[in-house]
Order: sequence, then C-alpha cells, then structure tokens
Amino acid sequence: MDQTLTHTGAKKACVIGGTGNLASILIKHLLQSGYKVNTTVRDPENEKKIAHLRQLQELGDLKIFKADLTDEESFDSSFSGCEYIFHVATPINFKSEDPEEDMIKPAIQGVINVFKSCLKSKSVKRVIYTSSAAAVSINNDSGTGLVMNEENWTDIEFLREKKPFNWGYPISKMLAEKTAWEFAEENKIDLVTVIPALIAGNSLLSDPPSSLSLSMSLITEMHVTGLKEMQKLSGSISFVHVDDLARAHLFLAEKETASGRYICCAYNTSVPEIADLLIQRYPKYNVLSEFQEGLSIPKLILSSEKLINEGFRFEYGINEMYDQMIEYFESKGLIKAKES
Repeated sequence: MDQTLTHTGAKKACVIGGTGNLASILIKHLLQSGYKVNTTVRDPENEKKIAHLRQLQELGDLKIFKADLTDEESFDSSFSGCEYIFHVATPINFKSEDPEEDMIKPAIQGVINVFKSCLKSKSVKRVIYTSSAAAVSINNDSGTGLVMNEENWTDIEFLREKKPFNWGYPISKMLAEKTAWEFAEENKIDLVTVIPALIAGNSLLSDPPSSLSLSMSLITEMHVTGLKEMQKLSGSISFVHVDDLARAHLFLAEKETASGRYICCAYNTSVPEIADLLIQRYPKYNVLSEFQEGLSIPKLILSSEKLINEGFRFEYGINEMYDQMIEYFESKGLIKAKES
C-alpha cells in the first residue's frame, strides 16, 4: 500500500454534496482532523451557495469539484486519491408532482454513479453512505413501545399504497440504500451506512436547512404540518446533533471493525413533549402547543445501541440542540421574542 495514504496528515476523503448542512459540518471535522478533502457541488460558480466552503478552505486543504448525481462519470476526478467517500447528498424536491421521476429515480441512479466511480478509483477503502431514519421507521404497525434497530426497513408497499405526506422521500432513501447494499456486495465495495434521525443543532449555511426549519417549526409557525406528519408517519420525532452525526461518519469510516448499518439517534420524543420543553426553556417565545390526540405518545424509538457498542459517544443532548438552533435563527432574524 502507498505509505503516503497511511500517514496521518495526508489522508484524503471526498464528501459528495458540499452545499448541504451535514456535508459542510463533516468537511469541517475532516479538515480539523488533518484530512485533505475534496467536495462536489452541482454549481461551483454559485458563490452564494459555496460561501461557507470558501470559509472552510481556511481550515485546510479543501478542493471543490463540479459533479452531479445524475451524470455518470462526473465523480471520477473528485475521487482520485481518496480513501473514504462520504455519500451525503440526496435529491430533495418536496414540491414535486412526480416524486418517482424527481426524487426516487435520481437517488437510485446517484448511488450507482457514485459507486461506479469508486470502482474506477484504486484508492477508495470504504464508502460511507448517509441513509435516513425514514428508511427504517415507517410501518403500518399499531401500538407503542416499538424499538427500531438496524434490522428494520420501512414498509414501501404501505407508502406506495397510502401515499402519505412527502411519501417520495422515504421511498427514495430506502431504495437508494438497498441499491447501495446490492451494488457493494456484487462489486466487493466496503460499505457502511449511517441512518440519522432528524438533524438538529447549528449550521454553517446562510439559509436554514430543511431539518432545522422542521425542528424549529413550533416557534416559527412554519412547517408545523411537516413536523406533525413526520411523527404520524415515522412514529416519533427523534433527533441527532449535526456535529455528533458528522463525528459518527468519521468514526465509522476509520473504525476497521465497523460493518453494516448504524442508526444515529441521540434523543427520541414527540411533538407535544418538544412543545413543553420549548415553553419551559424559552419563555420569551410564543410556542405552538395545541395538538390533536394521537401525538402525545410516540409509537417507537430509534435505538443507537449498535453504534454505542462500537465505541461511539454522543456529546449533545436535546437542550444543546435547541439552544444552538435558537441562536442560529435569532442571528438570521428568523424568530422574534413575544411582545411583553
């Protein structure tokens, strides 16, 4: 093996989709850990969208490449010399009239295109694919007290039949992850998948990412329907801090014994419980707190036992997650205290 790759200061990784929230925080952690980092964006000419990446270049060796999930060979150059590929990006279009064409097919094709480029590269040791709790937790089971682990997969027939709110997204995440596993096994690619809960905490982006907007909806009064529907569909509202999630990606890349899927969730709760927390912790804000029956008790929890048994530790609880989101939304002028 090329000795330069194993030298601590010269490890190299590629993060796909550097304009995303998790991707940018992951890039920061990689640079701070001494990695050389390549990242891909669809439009490197869009300076507003890559402004945070320009700032991250001050932390270390970060190169920005143009690539698109739907363009088969566009990842070849960005993967050159990289040990780890972090496939963080996914096509999202919640306003789509045709989720099959706009989210599901591109997500699957994106996985295939990324993995084909991995096969061409002679340096890639492991691919870390970011799945979603939406690929695990959605089912038609009734009752409460369910514990979801890495053996669970979302019930895709149920989604296709009922077509609930934003149904295209969970199908796209599940089928993309299944495709990743099939391709990796057929082509002997070392793959680990990370299954995050709802991503909370801080952000380097100038506009709030959708996961933070969802988490803050009881104060902003925007996207509240999304939060309620998420609990109805997924069975809980479960959170992970973006920094913990980025650290988990790097941890699982470097941990040689890591294999298979890993749920990454620090806190399981429900919409009414979040409202109670916000009312008590942030009395200066108006918090929506009127909810219909059926949301008070989450029907399931997402278990991170496998990840914790591997040796990972979460650093952030729900209070820190919301403290940082409040600070971020205040700094952007997106929330105002109630008038006394």
